[in-house]
Amino acid sequence: MARLLGTGEFARRSRLSVKALRLYERLGLLRPAEVDPGNGYRRYREEQLADARLVASLRRLDMPLAEVARIVAAPEGARAGLLGDYWAGVEHRMAVQRGLAAHLRVVLSGGKGLVDMYRVEQRDVPEQVVLTEQRHLLQPALVDWIDGSMGRLVKAAGEHGGVAASPFIVYHGEVNEDSDGPVEACVPIPVDAPPDGVAARVEPAHREAYVRLTKAQVDFPQILSAYDAVAMWIKENGFAIHDAPREVYFADFDAAGPDDEVCDVAFPMR
Repeated sequence: MARLLGTGEFARRSRLSVKALRLYERLGLLRPAEVDPGNGYRRYREEQLADARLVASLRRLDMPLAEVARIVAAPEGARAGLLGDYWAGVEHRMAVQRGLAAHLRVVLSGGKGLVDMYRVEQRDVPEQVVLTEQRHLLQPALVDWIDGSMGRLVKAAGEHGGVAASPFIVYHGEVNEDSDGPVEACVPIPVDAPPDGVAARVEPAHREAYVRLTKAQVDFPQILSAYDAVAMWIKENGFAIHDAPREVYFADFDAAGPDDEVCDVAFPMR
């Protein structure tokens, strides 16, 4: 017969408190092997120590109990992958929060140090024909619309020679909780003139100032600091904004990690 451990010994050997064991029992996370119907005395199997120690370690990561339960209940071969997915999410949230904190420091200091947050570069952009889709929408709906419109435009580009350069989003008006743009999604195609039967236009050649952002920095509202930094740099260096600002997406956004560079915030200038 397998050896059973009393609550005190099990708590000591698992590095969990008796109070924690009671909580995990109530949640169905770590149930005793036996509960005496007369005195309520609980006993655990010795082999339950491995799961109990796993619970203790996962909780030291500040992992929510629901996520702990999911990992403990998973087959042993799947646990490492679930932990990896959870920790990737933690790192993404921390990167986003780090960017938001930097943004808020600038806001609370009245813009002091804004330009120092980013390295502003310049480049010449040639004339290009782009497939477009435009919409009036508020900020909460922006990400879903960008994903959908880009998918539709990239698919349509396949009928016109494919995607010729990095897709971009043009903000013809401010987008936030109160202002609805409009916003225009653009996908360049390798043709000399806009094709018939689709929404397309010529994007004029221009010089632009831009900053490069990581995936975490693209989150709203901290991305606003990048826009402000480029606009301030243009003014301080004697240039003028010539056209609407845009976000140029040159990497696979979904596959990128929080610290991977994915996007340029750019302003055409003269």
